Amino acid sequence: MKKHMIIALMALLPVACSGSDEPEVKLDPAAVAAGQKVFAANACAGCHGETGTGDGAAAAALPVKPRNYSDAKWQAETTDEQLIKVINEGGAANGLNALMAAYPNIQGEDMKNLITFIRSLKK
Repeated sequence: MKKHMIIALMALLPVACSGSDEPEVKLDPAAVAAGQKVFAANACAGCHGETGTGDGAAAAALPVKPRNYSDAKWQAETTDEQLIKVINEGGAANGLNALMAAYPNIQGEDMKNLITFIRSLKK
C-alpha cells in the first residue's frame, strides 16, 4: 500500500513544483511573428508598447493606462473570444476604456495571429 502512495505522490510532484496546474502552451512561432506584424500595422504598440506592457509612447498622456498584455493573471482570466470582441468593437462597447479604439478590420487569420502574439507576451 505504501509503495502505491509513493508512486501516486511522485506523479503529482512535477505539477506541485511547477507552481501551476496549467500545462505550458506552445505557441506557433510563425503565428506569433505574423501576429506581431498585425500588432505593428494597426499601431497597437503606440499605446500598448512594443512588448505589450502598456508603456507605449501615447500611454503617458492617457488618463487610463492601456492593458498590460504580459500580466499572467489577466491572461489566465481573459478568453480569446473576449479579446476578439474588445479588439473588434472597442473598449466602450465592452464596458472598458472608451479610448480603446475598435478595429473591425482585423478578422480571420490576422485576428488569430494577433491573439497568438498577445498570448506570447505573457510573463
